[in-house]
Amino acid sequence: MKENIEELILNHLKESADEFEAQELKNATLETKLYTGLGGVLDSLALVSLVSDLEELLSQKFGKEIILADEKMMSVKNSPFKDVKSLAAYIHKTLESL
Repeated sequence: MKENIEELILNHLKESADEFEAQELKNATLETKLYTGLGGVLDSLALVSLVSDLEELLSQKFGKEIILADEKMMSVKNSPFKDVKSLAAYIHKTLESL
């Protein structure tokens, strides 16, 4: 399942590079840094859009309602929005707990 999540995130980032005004995302990898506050390419508005998009895509793919921007995520010591790999790991862990 983790590989499916990574693929879903990477595909969405590549498809959304123009919308997010981040051309670096066209060549996104697991190491791609996401949030600008953590040295990444997405500003806060683009990050909110990414989170919303991913919640919908993940719900469709796995048939489970998932909320990525919740209190638990905000209290995580190491942000899951650091890079694609950490985001995929966070999503995988969250889906397993549902």
